[in-house]
Amino acid sequence: MGGTRAHTAAGIVLDAGALIALDRGDKRMIALLQRALAQGRTFRVPAGVVGQVWRNGRVQVALARFLRSEEVEVVPLDDPLARACGELCGATNSLDVIDASVVILARVRRDPIVTSDPDDLRRLDPAAQIIAV
Repeated sequence: MGGTRAHTAAGIVLDAGALIALDRGDKRMIALLQRALAQGRTFRVPAGVVGQVWRNGRVQVALARFLRSEEVEVVPLDDPLARACGELCGATNSLDVIDASVVILARVRRDPIVTSDPDDLRRLDPAAQIIAV
């Protein structure tokens, strides 16, 4: 299962839009993931992002398979991360704790973010490295 494995390899943080694109079979998203795997990258997904997109594992077969793979780390929203998200939301006048968790995870791990909504994430961190899908 995707779980909480600790990955030290270069990674990519995925937001809800990226997972939705994967779930819908978006060819561009699949190609991006394949290139990243070929480069030895891992994928990091904040647990709140999974909650945003998860609806039915019997229907979301590709997404379920992806989240179970060894290359995916589902990062829990623990107390320190939750507090950092709250502080970022306070500093940027944002209410979206899940977007904040994406930005903070990427910042801490020095990973780029794959997103369908780069403007929201750039509002939280103008220096974030964004890959738009």
